[in-house]
Amino acid sequence: MTMRITNHKSLLVLLFTLASWITFTVFQNSTKLWTVLKLPISLHHGNFIMKSCPAAPLDPAVSPAETELRIKGIKEKLDQLIPPRPFTHVSSTTSATPSKATLLSPQDTYCRGDQLDVLLEVRDHLGRRKEYGGDFLRARMSSPALKAGASGKVTDFNNGTYLVSFTLFWEGRVSLSLLLILPSEGVSALWRARNQGYDRVIFTGQFANGTSHVNTDCALVLNSSAELCEYLDSRDQEAFYCVKPPHIPCAAPTHMHSKNKHVSYLSKQERSLFERSNVGIEMMEKFDAITVSKCNKKTAPMKKKCKFGMASTIPSGHVWKDTWNPVSCSLAPIEMKECLRGKFIHLMGDSTIRQWIEYFKSSIKTLKSVDLHESGKFQKQFAVDLDKNIKIQWQKHSYYPLVVSLTYSVKEIEYIARVIDRTGGGKSTIIVISLGQHFRPFPINVFLRRALSIHDAVQRLLLRSPDTVVIIKAENIREMHSDVERFSDFHGYIQYLAIKDIFQDLNVSIIDAWDITIAYGTNNVHPSQSVVRNQINILLNFIC
Repeated sequence: MTMRITNHKSLLVLLFTLASWITFTVFQNSTKLWTVLKLPISLHHGNFIMKSCPAAPLDPAVSPAETELRIKGIKEKLDQLIPPRPFTHVSSTTSATPSKATLLSPQDTYCRGDQLDVLLEVRDHLGRRKEYGGDFLRARMSSPALKAGASGKVTDFNNGTYLVSFTLFWEGRVSLSLLLILPSEGVSALWRARNQGYDRVIFTGQFANGTSHVNTDCALVLNSSAELCEYLDSRDQEAFYCVKPPHIPCAAPTHMHSKNKHVSYLSKQERSLFERSNVGIEMMEKFDAITVSKCNKKTAPMKKKCKFGMASTIPSGHVWKDTWNPVSCSLAPIEMKECLRGKFIHLMGDSTIRQWIEYFKSSIKTLKSVDLHESGKFQKQFAVDLDKNIKIQWQKHSYYPLVVSLTYSVKEIEYIARVIDRTGGGKSTIIVISLGQHFRPFPINVFLRRALSIHDAVQRLLLRSPDTVVIIKAENIREMHSDVERFSDFHGYIQYLAIKDIFQDLNVSIIDAWDITIAYGTNNVHPSQSVVRNQINILLNFIC
């Protein structure tokens, strides 16, 4: 009898252990797939709504199959938010001229701090009301004499009407603007065309052959019957290919450059939507400037100092007297050199973050460049201040996609995710990441794969060194009319939404360069020194 009871108890313990193991395994797998199945993206042009997202799993290991699922999930959500809008004639697309903007609740006097709302009803070129939304709009208010500006918030009701809201942040004469960057039909065409091909930009690789060099074709995807060299990151499944030069090993690439290829995935009719005269058209041209007064309102309560991890708003702030003022917090003046004492600043990404190290070097006279014996404009930059123990480094995001006509070395380049993996981290380590501009000419999955690999590397870093400060600098707006199919701000805006969504489950902060550059009105891929200065001031407030 005693033996039976003992055996029965042992069986119960075994069954309980087995059930617990199965429950844990199912929960762990479901946690990994959650962001794929429930990705919380809401796409309103000019209005991005962040929603709650489950915490990142404790085990950051992600298989290639899971990565493919994550990319597919995000892409499917974006496809739903950018539905096809075929059109038979340009006359049926959105037009600024017959569209009607109406000021809601007009006032004789406008007060600082008030919200001003405009109802927009869009029409096509024949004056017919549109029955769907999706137009790419940009709202901005400005006072050039005060060096003041801010973005507006656009709410798309998906029925041809929009609510455009402006917060009156300052006193004085204020001009209102609402640009039709692209009609919804153009947005749909660009989205379809972007995801059709990899060959809008072609790469030429230079391979060493003794004392001479041989050039060959390279690309993210190569449709060639020739023997190929595959450069594959097996963990993150990022690949790049070159046609193998005869009698030269695949391990011998030294340099690369790229150029635009004369190829388009748009029809002739679709391309007409992106002619200069049809991009960035003012929809509030008849609106006069308004005067904003103080109105004897109570002084606004003092805002807390901006700190790492604070939530952002829409709009996230405004420019006044050429200085950025966040909505939710206050930027304190920070003595740069003292703030950076003992810190190692890693700047990783494109040339818009390279502007930061150039600004640091011009602002801190004791910061000296160190020759790392690399060559070319895109070489890694490293600067130190031995007295204050300040170290600042910039390196590009990878050798692809790097869209530049200048030849650059590929000998020392590695993926950002790999750089982060070999970074020890710690409270004195600051990592700032920026990517986007060079990804615009390629299908969105290229950007998503890179963003996810960096996300996973940051997650691993924060597990081993949770006090490391990681900041994402969002990409900024750029020239409105240059090569729209490849570089439209619509492509950048989609990436801006995706990067905010992908990183929302990690303890990182985002510097909203998108909103800042709209407020400044800097339609330039490389913003002015004023913009860079204010972005860096946000960084200093985050870390000091």
